[in-house]
Parts: sequence; structure tokens; C-alpha cells
Amino acid sequence: MMAAAHARPDAKGGRKANRRGAARLAAVQALYQMDVAGTGLNEIFAEFESHWIGREVEGEQYLPAEATFFRDIVSGVVREQRVLDPRIDEALQKAWPLKRIEAVLRAALRAGAYELEHRRDVPARVVVSEYADVAAAFVERDETGMINAVLDQLARQIRSAEFGG
Repeated sequence: MMAAAHARPDAKGGRKANRRGAARLAAVQALYQMDVAGTGLNEIFAEFESHWIGREVEGEQYLPAEATFFRDIVSGVVREQRVLDPRIDEALQKAWPLKRIEAVLRAALRAGAYELEHRRDVPARVVVSEYADVAAAFVERDETGMINAVLDQLARQIRSAEFGG
């Protein structure tokens, strides 16, 4: 059985869920499981693509996700984690290094940072907003604010041109 993060049932999605949004949610859950349970990349892909994406699990319906987008985010975070983590650490308050952040939030920050750095086809503001929405499925509002603030800071550094800088 999967040790994945479970979305809060009272979470309100501000936007109509789409295939990329579903891929982001699945990617955060996959990264969470890899972090907490030590599941390998190939095992994660097989498990999520056969059991989670677009199916009902434990009474919750998972939307069909864009599989190639899901794979890109998860494999990209794994490949680039040594570069992403120090950037995220720098954006976090010094009192809260990334290793002290809750695993599901770490997963959302890593996925968001990866997308900002490597998916220039997606506008930075969309990336920030989408991962704040994903985080809202798992955590309270103040923690989604932290995700929003950290990713916004990274977006302004990585993609300054999109913010007029």
C-alpha cells in the first residue's frame, strides 16, 4: 500500500482542474513518497501510472494526468535536486532549512522550482499559482502562503524578464 500524502477533503480548488494540474498533484505525491518511503523512480512511475493517475483510490477520484508532464517533473526533480535544493534553501528563511520543511511541502517546492528552471513553456506566475493550489490540497492556508512566497521569490530570480526585471 502506498504511503502517499492524502489531500484534505475540505480543500477548495480555485481553478477547474486540468490534465497538467492533475500531473502536478500526482508529481508532488510521487516525490513525497520517494522522499518518505525511499521508493525508486521506475517503481514510482509504474505505480502511479498503473494505480493512481485517472483512477479511484481509497474512495478519491484522481483526474487523468498528462503522463509525459508528470514524468518530466518527477524525473527532472530527481535529476536536478542537488541544484534545486540549495536555491530553495536560500529562498527559505534561514531558520527553516529545506530539510526541516514537511515532506509534502518539500515536494511541492522542488517540483515548482524545477518547473520554473526547466519548463519555460509555462509562465512563471502559473507555476507559482498551481503549486500553491496543489499545496492547499494537503496543508493549511499559512503553509500554502509559504509555498507561494518561496516560489514567487525563485520565479523573480530565475525568470526576472517575466516580472519586468
